[in-house]
Amino acid sequence: MVTATRPGMTDLERELSRIAGAVPDPELPVLTLGELGVLRGVQVLGPGRVEVALTPTYTGCPAIEAMSSDIEHALHAHGMADVSVVTVLAPAWSTDDISDEGRRKLAEFGIAPPRPQGPAAAGGPVPVTLAIHCPNCGSTETELLSRFSSTACKALRRCTACREPFDHFKEL
Repeated sequence: MVTATRPGMTDLERELSRIAGAVPDPELPVLTLGELGVLRGVQVLGPGRVEVALTPTYTGCPAIEAMSSDIEHALHAHGMADVSVVTVLAPAWSTDDISDEGRRKLAEFGIAPPRPQGPAAAGGPVPVTLAIHCPNCGSTETELLSRFSSTACKALRRCTACREPFDHFKEL
């Protein structure tokens, strides 16, 4: 489980971050918001008052409202009377924010995880990784069927080895 942490967090803030991070993503319920890397921070503002920072996977993400509502419900159930979820657009979310566990779960669920972008985000050399592995058989012999799939952040591909179609979580 990935949680948003910062220096000086209290035990309560760490616990609330763990709870918020455990909320399933509404579009990819196999992943938690913590594994997806969209939970940016949790701060207790006073007794029973908490603010949660959330970054959408892309600016027009229609799931941000559902994510916010689900976090509010989870934290209300934990005794927080006043929960505020704020959207943070900078720094922008990247597929590099998905945890290793999240990538493993995507592949296990039949969705090819995004290829790591690595140092490119920090201005370093761009790694060249062209192969997209089929989550069914592992082959790198795949073809693009559609740039968009069930959500805008996924593409539809087919493995030419086992002929199975699959979603690929696009790199950002």
